Amino acid sequence: MKTALVCGAGGFIASHLVRRLKREGYWVRGVDLKFPEFSPTVADDFMVADLRDPQNCRNAMDRRFDEVYQLAADMGGAGFVFTGENDADIMHNSALVNLNVLEASYKRNVSRIFYSSSACMYPEHNQLDPENPNCSEDSAYPANPDSEYGWEKLFSERLYLAFGRNYGMDVRVARYHNIFGPEGTWRGGREKAPAALCRKIAEVDNGGEIEIWGDGLQTRSFLYVDECVEGTLRLTRSDWAGPVNIGSDEMVSINGLAEMISQVAGKKVSIRNIPGPEGVRGRNSDNRLIEGKLGWRPSAPLVDGISATYQWVESQVDSARS
Repeated sequence: MKTALVCGAGGFIASHLVRRLKREGYWVRGVDLKFPEFSPTVADDFMVADLRDPQNCRNAMDRRFDEVYQLAADMGGAGFVFTGENDADIMHNSALVNLNVLEASYKRNVSRIFYSSSACMYPEHNQLDPENPNCSEDSAYPANPDSEYGWEKLFSERLYLAFGRNYGMDVRVARYHNIFGPEGTWRGGREKAPAALCRKIAEVDNGGEIEIWGDGLQTRSFLYVDECVEGTLRLTRSDWAGPVNIGSDEMVSINGLAEMISQVAGKKVSIRNIPGPEGVRGRNSDNRLIEGKLGWRPSAPLVDGISATYQWVESQVDSARS
């Protein structure tokens, strides 16, 4: 039986990854500060532990794993990342986790380790035009991320790749683009745009009004979590290190996303654009490299994932009201 360690397994993407690994017959250990919030973990073993402590990393790796997935990070949506109020924690906490996980993996002679970077590491100056952003993998340098979160992700990418070069580790690096789906954070300040808009629309009556930060013309692409997990596994088990985008290339404005969710909800909702953190003006996944290297690219329509996500968020809103 193959074995996998999933760091950050109490979080959104990693908890879905644990489920997929279990369906494939893996023995899985999860580790995180907390258990998954919305459903019980299916990991064979789950350690509640702070990976900023190197001893906890060593304890989590008390055996050699066939695959290690490092998704643990201090992160959130625009309301968390772009205010500037959390910059020190974001950089300090995530960097410590990555340093500790890599060191423990190296000393345990881990055969293969995956690291989840982010599209936030791309240069701000390539994302000023909302209709024509440049997020090809080779556009990363000269570096100029728009947030400290992006700078930490870029540093950690280089850290993992350096361990791969210097110590012969099979490192894989992916740059995630706005992953969403059921069981993601939907309130509290760390939620991302799809979940936040689903919540706002679920909470208002037909004909109501919601607020959106900025003019709403800023563009993004959003990838459903199941496709994110598929891309993650394909990369990890390939013979190529990356970095590579894992994201959708179906670009939409934030106002357009709200309109899509309104249609899914069967409501007419008006939008009031207000000042607030919004990040770069445009971002879209460039999928030419992943298709060329892995023979695969995400393909599910955005509306399908939005339909599933809205249904789940609406159930959470209804439960919170009752």
